Amino acid sequence: MENQNLNTQQALPNSTGVLVLGILSIVFCFCYGIVGTILGIIGIVMASKANKIYLSSPENYTESSYKNMKAGRVCAIIGTCISGLYLLIMLVYIAFFGALLTSMPWEQMLNQ
Repeated sequence: MENQNLNTQQALPNSTGVLVLGILSIVFCFCYGIVGTILGIIGIVMASKANKIYLSSPENYTESSYKNMKAGRVCAIIGTCISGLYLLIMLVYIAFFGALLTSMPWEQMLNQ
C-alpha cells in the first residue's frame, strides 16, 4: 500500500523554479539592486502559490520538493532584502552626490 502512495506522489509545481530564482536573487543582488529585487519578488510569489497547493493536499507531493520550495523561499527573501538595501544605498548615494553637484557655484567657476 505504501509503495502505491510513493508512486502517485509528484514534485510540487515550481519548487525547482522557486529555488533557482531564490539563488539567482542572491547572486544578482549587487547589480544595482534591481535584478535581485525582481527575481526575489517573483520567487516569493511563486513560493506562496506552491505552498498553498501543498497545504491543500500534502499527500500528493514529495517532501523533497516541499523542502526545495521552502529553501528557495528563504533564499528569495534574503536576496530581496539584500537587493532592496543595496538599491536604497545606491539611491541615497545618487541623491547625495546630485545635491552636492547642484550646490556648487558652476557660474563662478566658468567665468574665471
